Amino acid sequence: MSGHNKWSTIKRKKGALDAKRSKMFSRVIKEITVAVKEGGPDPDGNPRLRLAISNAKGCNMPKDNMQRAISKASDKDAANFIEITYECYAPHGIAIFVECTTDNQQRTVSNIRSYFNKYNGSLGTNGSLLFLFDRKGIFTIPEANLNLEEVELDLIDAGAEDIQLEDGYYTITTAMEDFGNMVKKLEQLKIEAENSELQRIPKSLEKISVDEAKKVMKLIDVIEEDDDVTNVFHNMEMTEELIMELEK
Repeated sequence: MSGHNKWSTIKRKKGALDAKRSKMFSRVIKEITVAVKEGGPDPDGNPRLRLAISNAKGCNMPKDNMQRAISKASDKDAANFIEITYECYAPHGIAIFVECTTDNQQRTVSNIRSYFNKYNGSLGTNGSLLFLFDRKGIFTIPEANLNLEEVELDLIDAGAEDIQLEDGYYTITTAMEDFGNMVKKLEQLKIEAENSELQRIPKSLEKISVDEAKKVMKLIDVIEEDDDVTNVFHNMEMTEELIMELEK
């Protein structure tokens, strides 16, 4: 788990430095659109929309942008997005799980295949990597938003398996089936998470050399830049040496 959390921390820092706000906005707008299509435009009666709005607030999306996204998604002519996943192998045997939200599946699979072809990876069949990852609820909360001593027992009752503090952020981990319980509990406690989502956590990590790992990271960076991609998960061990290289 610690290796995963370290990579999440690096991505937060890197994202801030690279000013990837437009990518984050695009992602949460798609979350809002899918949520509205599924459950309507009223957040009070649509838990998925409430979660999408919370994530939008977490990346500092202006309220007007959120309202426009909800209104646009309510239009019968709005794009219909589907959520699809790709299970792939990068060079050196690293497993990569790619999650996408797209209005054109043919475009998306063509792009994903081209990235792996370019970087000597390969697409697997659906279900081929499921045994390598656990789906977990991951909640990222700024330290200032959470007084752990006051609420720790409430969080454990709601399904918290692990609570870690690193670089000013609490990371709360739950089982997939407890994700909704934790969302409700945080709402009840009026605790605002910067991001709340189901993630695919590797059951074990593969250690490769720094040079090999940097090549894999190039592929991951290219995939993450695709507008249709919402999440990329992998089972590569983020060693201290590699982290130092990536933070340069």
